[in-house]
Amino acid sequence: MRLRIVDAFTDRPFSGNPAGVLLLDRDSFPDDSWMRQVAAEVNLSETAFAHPLPAGGEADWALRWFTPTTEVDMCGHATLATAHVLRATGAADGTVRFATRGGVLSAAPAADGAITLDFPTSALTPVDAPEGLAEALGAKPLGVHDTSEHIGDLLVELADERSVRELAPDIRAIGRASRRGVIATAPAADPARGYDYVSRCFFPNVGIDEDPVTGSAHTALAPFWSARLGREELTGLQASARGGLVRTALRGDRTLLSGLATTVIDGELLA
Repeated sequence: MRLRIVDAFTDRPFSGNPAGVLLLDRDSFPDDSWMRQVAAEVNLSETAFAHPLPAGGEADWALRWFTPTTEVDMCGHATLATAHVLRATGAADGTVRFATRGGVLSAAPAADGAITLDFPTSALTPVDAPEGLAEALGAKPLGVHDTSEHIGDLLVELADERSVRELAPDIRAIGRASRRGVIATAPAADPARGYDYVSRCFFPNVGIDEDPVTGSAHTALAPFWSARLGREELTGLQASARGGLVRTALRGDRTLLSGLATTVIDGELLA
């Protein structure tokens, strides 16, 4: 079985967020235990498993995502990576619809090579900062929002871009203060550099200390910053060590996430 590693939300190798992608040559998923073992072996933030569905239904492919420790309900970068592999191999042409635990999600290619994902927009509810959150982050929140259940994070606004970039959080304490984890964000120090806001994402409760680039988090970041900046279309920079850009556009209760991807490893899974 072919196993590909794809760097998502980037135009060059060794940046963005790497995801494992396995296109299954069957009409159902293998045992969950096998997929968990494969994801643990690949040891990236997510590994995607996809199989084709019969023609004429509401979706073209079934898609599931696993971190090294658990299955997740929503994942942007591994969906982008899967759509990239389907297009690169000729397994799909044009818009692809995925049946997932988070509903039917679509991925549409553009002429410049980018892929646009259509995801549900996360609801944002202002909440008091949980006890210990500031200490866990090592920075004082300006505000905290709870996100909807399909991602289950705390979105934490910080004072400025430098505060986000310099975070050195207590990862275990972050896990105690949140369900999946924390999205830390601030406005761009200089929007002329090509992005409107920055973020970093810490998800210890699903086995990811820091996620390099998180598509699902941008379903919360997009409405948050669009409301403040007065524009429906924005670009976010996830300021992790690898880094990556996510273009976002609000469309009612949906958020469009656009980015590039590149395959860096194409090999054979023998187990």
